[in-house]
Amino acid sequence: MADATLRDVARACGCSVATVSRVLAGTRPVGAETARRVREAAEALGYRPNHAARALRGRSTGTVGLVLPQITNPFYPTLVRELTHALHADGRAVLLADCDDDPVAEAEYVADLLGRQVDALLVIPAHEERSREAVAAAAARVPLVLMDRGCGPGVADSVAVDNAAGMALVLDHLAATGRRRVCFLGAAGTASTAAERRGAYAARALALDPGAPERVALGDFSVEWGRAAVDEVWPARPDALVCANDLIAIGALQRLQQLGVDVPGEVAVTGFDDIPMAGLSAPGVTTVRQPVAELAAEAARLLGLRLSGERAGPQQAVRLAPRLVVRESSVPRRASVPAPAAGAGTVPAP
Repeated sequence: MADATLRDVARACGCSVATVSRVLAGTRPVGAETARRVREAAEALGYRPNHAARALRGRSTGTVGLVLPQITNPFYPTLVRELTHALHADGRAVLLADCDDDPVAEAEYVADLLGRQVDALLVIPAHEERSREAVAAAAARVPLVLMDRGCGPGVADSVAVDNAAGMALVLDHLAATGRRRVCFLGAAGTASTAAERRGAYAARALALDPGAPERVALGDFSVEWGRAAVDEVWPARPDALVCANDLIAIGALQRLQQLGVDVPGEVAVTGFDDIPMAGLSAPGVTTVRQPVAELAAEAARLLGLRLSGERAGPQQAVRLAPRLVVRESSVPRRASVPAPAAGAGTVPAP
């Protein structure tokens, strides 16, 4: 049996070929009832769009390029999965590129994806400053959304968690459990997440102790740095280690256990992101949960608006609210956790 064509679908649902094309390509708004009839007819006939032919006609290829810093960071596979699902629901496929935290490689991947005629790009910048030129040039050619990290204002639409709000949740929790001599273990890089979490810690920790903003050790977002950071800061005997992500927190826990330090008796440890490892470690890591599914859905929504022409003009920056997940690394299981203030966004450990 020959493959079904747009004309076959149009005949089956009683619509014009142009209307069928708009519904299946998602290029322009169509009434809900008409869209339903078109999709039902397409499904009944087994119609499958020919993306290669569409590209040759200079139309949508149905693909979105995704460039991320490092797929080995456990936060990103979960995000990629949610993005794939969100974009697939809109009839779009994902082409993935991992630049390994290298802005030069990132620029090459962006150029390669544009050469493959992707309809749009999602980018998690490797570097806040050095990524800007390539990202801005790409955003001038196709719809582009920055995710999780930024590379300066006015470049493209962006969606990320509110890092300052997340750090406030952590520090308020530590204050409520009696911690005062806190120390921040962060990343020295220029990724916006590193800078925002570091700055938010310095601003909020001042309320706990005038010396807290200066108790900072910087390396990178890795387990190895978490271990090394403990050796650097432990002589000062902090009573809480506020880590910029969960990998650092897990490394810190490992080293503290090797030193025979009681966690959370002598020192509390917190992370950020709520990757699967945070709940599986012993003790479980108190952390800030990023709304990954919402992050992906919002990025797909912003891309869809630009692709359909429904949104033009100034870029939109969306910040999503995080949640605090309290586990044993900051409060012993037998202890009670003080109730958060209204809207504080604390959830129990899974």
